[in-house]
Parts: sequence; structure tokens; C-alpha cells
Amino acid sequence: MEIPMPAPICLIENSPAGELRVQQEALRVLAEISQPVVVVAIAGLYRTGKSYLMNRLAGKRTGFSLGSTIQSCTKGIWMWCLPHPRQAGHTLVLLDTEGLGDVEKGDGKNDTWIFALAVLLSSTLVCNSLGTINQQAMDQLHYVTELTERIKVKAAGEGGRQEGEDSAEFVRFFPAFVWAVRDFTLQLQLDGREITEDEYLENALKLKPGSSQRAQLYNLPRECIRQFFPARKCFVFVQPAGRRDLPRLEELQEAELEPEFREQVARFCQHVWETSKPKTIPGGHVVTGAMLGNLAVTYVDAIRSGAVPCMESAVLALAQIENSAAVGEAVAAYEEQLGRRAALPTESVRELLELHAQCEREALRAFMARAFKEDDCRFQGELMRRLEEQKQELCRRNELASSGRCWAALLELSDELENRICQGVYSVPGGYQRFLDDRQHMVERYRQVPGKGVKAEEVLQEFLQSKEAVAQSILQTDEALTEKEKEMAAERARAQAAEREQQVLKQKEAELQQKLEDQERSYRENLRQLETKLEDERKKLLEEQGKMMDQKLKEQEALLREGFQEEAGRLESQIRRLQQQNEEIRKPSWIQTALGVLTNVATIMLPGIVGKAAGAVANVFRRLF
Repeated sequence: MEIPMPAPICLIENSPAGELRVQQEALRVLAEISQPVVVVAIAGLYRTGKSYLMNRLAGKRTGFSLGSTIQSCTKGIWMWCLPHPRQAGHTLVLLDTEGLGDVEKGDGKNDTWIFALAVLLSSTLVCNSLGTINQQAMDQLHYVTELTERIKVKAAGEGGRQEGEDSAEFVRFFPAFVWAVRDFTLQLQLDGREITEDEYLENALKLKPGSSQRAQLYNLPRECIRQFFPARKCFVFVQPAGRRDLPRLEELQEAELEPEFREQVARFCQHVWETSKPKTIPGGHVVTGAMLGNLAVTYVDAIRSGAVPCMESAVLALAQIENSAAVGEAVAAYEEQLGRRAALPTESVRELLELHAQCEREALRAFMARAFKEDDCRFQGELMRRLEEQKQELCRRNELASSGRCWAALLELSDELENRICQGVYSVPGGYQRFLDDRQHMVERYRQVPGKGVKAEEVLQEFLQSKEAVAQSILQTDEALTEKEKEMAAERARAQAAEREQQVLKQKEAELQQKLEDQERSYRENLRQLETKLEDERKKLLEEQGKMMDQKLKEQEALLREGFQEEAGRLESQIRRLQQQNEEIRKPSWIQTALGVLTNVATIMLPGIVGKAAGAVANVFRRLF
């Protein structure tokens, strides 16, 4: 999908008064992006060259404003959406944030919100700094230490914040972390041996033993980075050009840049393009452009209201929007499938219901692909109701099409019979029998007409009934028949009409039974697709839990190796909690509960399944065990 976005636009405005506001133009752009988005944000002190790196990630020399003075140039958060250079079917969203620590602004709280939004919206966060990763650089990254004060995982009333628990839960929401060290002049060496950039970062993140205030202040930002960003990477960059050329950096040709800098930038871009994953929310649900816009609105609205943004609440609010849209998308998929497959009238209700079932399956697939966090099955229940209405409307249209075709056929076939009645052909002795023979011939010809549909017998009965007065008139005027014979003939006519009526009633009863059975089929299909979706979600959740477990074990091992027994012990409780969560997720009840909720919803939306739903769920439960 090509995105007509030649230059960046403002996503979140930061007014001179420090008020954050999501821009409607940016939301309109994001709303058009139905692809998964890979969101790369950059944050760091002002005038440290953040925008230059983002332009290179965009594959451009210009775009995000660089500026050439000591004044901060970017205000708020700016966005550039581009086709992903490595991942087909994905959109690369670059977020360039306002420089932190701008002396002119003088509002540290506002800086913290900008940093927090960069963390919340991105799948990869690039932290940009100058010089080296020393204590000053760590102190300037104090925004990391304030994340737990500015962001919460769970809403109030859900057990409250538990010490240590949130740091583990934050990892579910937080991005991968890349530290970009600009104008690096040191040798990558440690204890006389060469080290990698990643080893340089990990060495800078080592904790200082002791419990003094100085040690605590030293360790705090390092502990936060280690806890919140277990997936870490480091790149160092030499100065790109001579001092005099730096103000016109975006004008310089490749050959005018330092060769080592060009190679470092190329490696940085390659890493970000190839390893940055699509933005997801807990459970592995992939975020699209439209969802990213809604997340931005939810978080900024919370900040503007003075509340602490809650990640779980934002996800639930997003789920409401997406699940409602998923219902509409599923109904549209049903209608699209029906438009391609339907040829009305069908010869039988069973054939029509099979058509409905095929379209319903596709609609449910569309819904399941988009919906998430549907614990109460409210939106799936709404989809059930709307598809049941679609089925009823389809049956009505099918009956109308059939009736129209049947009446047209009967009017054409009875034309000759009507002419003979008008001409008095049957108003002679023996005329009644001749009338019966001609009418029967017409009925036989009618039965041979193809494509009449489900109303064929009912319309025929109505037609014959409408002509019964004429038939009786011909009978009574037939002088070849005695009164007794006329009475017997009339009785036969009544018996035949009653028999035809009975056949029509039996057909309607059979059709009603088929429709009730279709409700049960629909319920089973909903149950089957939900079970498949839940199994997939469980698999993704366990994978997510497994990664978190591996990261915690790796961090615990590092702490033990560095001699921090107490800190490693605190991690042990988080590891046990993850193990307990894994056990709960693996239990059959994890899926059973959701299927039980769907059953309760279905008995309201599909009354024909009452009494049968429990058996269907029991069969599923037996499979789970």
C-alpha cells in the first residue's frame, strides 16, 4: 500500500503552554493504514542529531527538520509513514520527538510525557545521546526512572499496583531499546581487549555494590533500563563531518561524510529495518495505523485530563473500537460473499441455508482476525444477531424471488386456459372434465418449469385456490353430470385442495425445522472458530510469557554474576509469578470459561439452540481434557 506522505507531519502538538494535542490530519493519515505498523521512535536531548538518523531510516536526506543552532527544532512528536523497506505489507512509522531538556521550555514534566508517549507508541525506541555512556548520560536519561510514576499497567480497582509486579508487566507493553551514541571518540576497549558496542552498553549498565544513597542514585537508571528494556542494542557513531560542515549536514553528499560514519549509519539502519517488529499489544495482537491513532488519542486524553495513562485501559478502549469495527467488517464480508455466490431463488431452503453458512464462515473469519480482548463475547453476540437478521432477510428475498417467478410462470401458462374460459369452451355438456384435464395439463407444464424456487407449491396452491370459484361455476353448469355426480366432484375438489394445503404446511414445518437446525449449526461454527482463535491466542501468550521468562532468567543470572543477591532474589518472585501465570493459561478452564460465556450469549441471540448448546460445549470440553 503506497502512502502519499512526501514529508513528516505533526502527530502530537506540544503548545507553548505545554498542552499536548493529537493532530486530526495525522489521525486521518493513520486511519487509512490498515497494514501492521512498525513504529520506530527516537528520544533524547535537544540538538543531538535525532532528526538526521530518522531521515536516514526514511531513506531520505531531508524530511524531519534538523536545524543548525542550539535551539530545539522539533516540537511535540512528528510522524512520517512510509512503505517498509524490508517487510512487504507493512508500514514503517517514524516518530521524531521533541528534544528533551530544552532550557527555553524549562518544563521537565512536559519532557517526561513526551518520553513516555514515545515509549507507549513505539515498537522500537531509539535513545540518542552525545559523547559516551557515562553517569552524566545516565542522569540525563532520568525520564526512564519516572516511567512507573507516569504510566500504570492496570486500572484502579484491579488489585492496585504491586511493587515489582508492574516492572515485569511493563515489559509486555514496552518497545525494544536501541541506544545511539553520537560523536563517539573513545576506543571500544575494556581491560585491554576490544569489545562490541553491545558489550560497551552492558558494561555501562552494570550496578554499583552498596546501599548508600550515592549507590542507589547510580543504580536507579541502570536498573530501570535493565528491567524495562531487556531487548537492548547499542550503536556508536563518530562525528559525521568536520565542524564547519555540521550546520549543513543534510546538504552534504555521501562522499563528503566520514566513511566510518557512513558505515555506522548503514549498520544502524539495517538493524532497525530488519529487526524492528510490528507494534503489538499484549497477547500478540498486531497494531494497524488506525489502531495506533486511537492509542495516541487515548494516551494524550488521559494526560490532558491529569490522569496517569493506563496501558491496560488503553488496550481495552482500543478493543471496543476495533471489535465494533470488526462486526461491521464481518457483515460487509458476508454481504460481499453473498453478492458473489447468491443466485436467487434457490430450489430449496436447505440450499439457501448452505449458501448462508458459507458466507457466515467467511464473515466469522473476518471478525476473528480483527477482534481481541472479547472476554464477554458481546461483539461476537452482536455479530450472531446481525447475521441471523441477514439470514432472515435472505430468506425473505429468496421467497419474493421465488413467488415472482412462480406467479409469472403460472400467468403465462394459464393464459390459454383463461381464454378458453372466456370463450365458453367449457360451458357445454362434459365441459367440467375437459376443464380439469386442461388445468392438470397446465399444472404438469408448471412443474416442469425450472428455477421456480421454494414457493413453487405454495404459489400453485394459492393460484388453484383463486380459480376454485370458476371451477365450481363450470361444474354446476355442466349438464352432462347429475346432481349426485356434481356433489361428488365438488367433494373431490375440496379433498384435493385440503391435501395440497396439508403438503404446503408440511413443507413449511420442514423448512422451519431446517432453520432451527441452522441456528444450531451457526452456534457450533461460532464455537469452533472461537476455540481456534483462543488456542492461537494461548499459543502467542505462552510464547510472550516464555520470552519474558527467558529475559528475567538472563537478568537474574547477570545479577548473580555481578554479586547482587538481593536484586536477584526480587527477580525470583517475578519469575515464580510468570510460572504461575503459565500454569493458569495452560489449564482447560482458560478456554472453557470463554466458551461458556459465548454459550450464554448465543442462547439469547439464537433462541433455536436452547437446550442444545450445553451439549455442544460439553463436547468441546471433552476434547480439551
